[in-house]
Amino acid sequence: MQEIDILNGAKILTSPSSQDARGSFVKTFHESTLAATGIHFTLRESYFSLSKKDVIRGMHFQLPPHQHSKVVFCPQGAILDVIVDLRKNSPTYRQFSTHELSGTNNQALYIPEGFAHGFKSLTDDALTYYLVSSEYNKDHDTGIRYDSIGLNWGVDAPILSARDLSFMRLEDFDSPF
Repeated sequence: MQEIDILNGAKILTSPSSQDARGSFVKTFHESTLAATGIHFTLRESYFSLSKKDVIRGMHFQLPPHQHSKVVFCPQGAILDVIVDLRKNSPTYRQFSTHELSGTNNQALYIPEGFAHGFKSLTDDALTYYLVSSEYNKDHDTGIRYDSIGLNWGVDAPILSARDLSFMRLEDFDSPF
């Protein structure tokens, strides 16, 4: 598994893959390989979303003591994956990073605790898969508004949930991380 560091602890991972006459095979999680790159990740929950083109989901995270790290990948279609560092003592505090994840590039994003995460679907039927280090906790699940992080999302009429539109702006968020 190859890795590229992005925002202070977040990494782009390239998953081992192969193709033959039958199709393709991609290994999306291998604990000892992650540990060799300095990522110590305990899988507690896994889920996926299927999104239409121009859907924006995010920017989501869970508050302590239910914070989590994630490994996110897109095995079908393509997304513009977005993270924001919410850790007050980090040199990349309040900075964002974007990266395209797709069914063709076999890349994943490792997102440490203390980051907000979201994405824009670049294709119809984009499948986004999440490996998460803690279980969902409704009382600690929250986010910041997608349009408050300084990113031009490149879409005039995004498809958003009412919940995502209800989040506070980044500049109003007092981070516990």
